[in-house]
Amino acid sequence: MAERGYDATNFSDIAGELGVSKGTIVHHFGTKDRLLAALHERYMRQRLAEAKLMCERLRTPTERLAALLSAFVLYQVVDRDATVAFQREFVRLADREVMAEGRKMRTEYLELVRGVLSDGIEAGEFRDCDVNVQSLLIFGSAQWTWTWFEPDGLVTAEQVGAQLVALVLGGLLVRRTRVTGLSDPAGRVARTVRACLAETADKGTLPEAS
Repeated sequence: MAERGYDATNFSDIAGELGVSKGTIVHHFGTKDRLLAALHERYMRQRLAEAKLMCERLRTPTERLAALLSAFVLYQVVDRDATVAFQREFVRLADREVMAEGRKMRTEYLELVRGVLSDGIEAGEFRDCDVNVQSLLIFGSAQWTWTWFEPDGLVTAEQVGAQLVALVLGGLLVRRTRVTGLSDPAGRVARTVRACLAETADKGTLPEAS
């Protein structure tokens, strides 16, 4: 799905690549919709685990938002295929009943980000703004990264993430002098992000589909 998109993907191709029978995939998932739903659920479960751990490890709303922004771009290399498949087929979450659990988890993630924004405003770290609009602008920029980011290109995911942090926090922070430290790819926030991604992956937060 990452390579071809949902419509151009079929069970026969997947079975051939995995070296299993088409019937095995049909037995476990039934339909292609259910396979996509399982992918979305596994993906969002992982992202939520990482986001919650980052928010636990970092003290301030500003640091937490910087971490979430950095992670959005790192997913393009840390979990490339799943990220591309999720982002390019996200529109299919809109109204299909089989995607209900994936939509629920995405809403939970969105509310987590909005909570960080609200906490930042309340703490006097962020200027007053429309939290709903800000969160959608952030997700909108992250959602289309797969269309232009090249994992083997001249600019690394860490460098792109640093620019996203600088862009968003530069507009939100009351004290903009903090941006440089928060967006540093070698700084404490970035190190925390990488540690959280590695730790949740080691814990196996993606259960097998059944």
